[in-house]
Amino acid sequence: MREREGVLGLFPDYLRGIWEHVLTQSTGLQEIRLRAGGPVLLRISRRECFLTKDGSITHDLSGALSVGRKELDDILNHICRYSVYAYEEELRQGFLTVPGGHRIGVAGQVVTDTDGSIKKLKHISYLNIRIAHEILGAADAVMPFLYEKGKFLSGMIISPPGCGKTTMLRDIIRQVSDGNPYGKGQCVGVVDERSEIAGSYMGIAQNHVGIRTDVLDGCPKAAGMMMLIRSMAPRVVAADEIGSREDVHALLEALRCGSSLIVTVHGSSMEEVKEKPFMKELLAQREFRRFIVLTGKKENCAVAGIFDEDYALCSG
Repeated sequence: MREREGVLGLFPDYLRGIWEHVLTQSTGLQEIRLRAGGPVLLRISRRECFLTKDGSITHDLSGALSVGRKELDDILNHICRYSVYAYEEELRQGFLTVPGGHRIGVAGQVVTDTDGSIKKLKHISYLNIRIAHEILGAADAVMPFLYEKGKFLSGMIISPPGCGKTTMLRDIIRQVSDGNPYGKGQCVGVVDERSEIAGSYMGIAQNHVGIRTDVLDGCPKAAGMMMLIRSMAPRVVAADEIGSREDVHALLEALRCGSSLIVTVHGSSMEEVKEKPFMKELLAQREFRRFIVLTGKKENCAVAGIFDEDYALCSG
């Protein structure tokens, strides 16, 4: 019910009737893609479909409802509380996070500054509404492997896109922070560069990330990890989608400061991640004690395997 009300609140009153109809007939809604002059495209349970004029769902493009420039502008203005200027800095980053943790990706015409940096985004013509889905307990199956005699072991979640790595990371953070059958609650520092973990709105986490968790929202990972260590002294540092040498160097520094880590990396297998050039230095330190590999075959996301620091399959 909370999720449905949150999604409906993204639309002006005159559009809510059709979207209420959509939400009552569909479960597993993940994305709403709106393009000026293009069909309304929905992603439901990882499958693509379209919206009709009467609010029904179809796989037939010929019957799809198109969204006009006025409707798109009205939706964006409503999301920005009719003050788009006040959200200019967030729009410049390419997305907004709204109450409920839902995330609105935006695209349009980019205006650059004299140094080539992005100054602002105007004539926004594309919106991607990503529906926040929390699954409390998503990490239950892996939690026993992340502790040794009550101590949290640094871990890495390896996953192709769309296989639930952020959902699992979020639930691990929550359970480490609150405490669980395998270890006492610990202070966790989250660097949430794209606002996808905590789903913060005006600095307050909208998702359940635990009572001992501190969040740096919208902050680059490499800078954020050191900021958290200096200011909040976390026992565990968490970050999503490690993908550069700068990220790796920050992780190594966090390890030297005595923090444990829980991070995610794009990859389809342990072997693929081991071959990434920027990962070799990190893995050579053998500080990561657990590697959780996810798979999404046949539309079902699942744990393909949990490996130790020697890349041997864990059993338990």
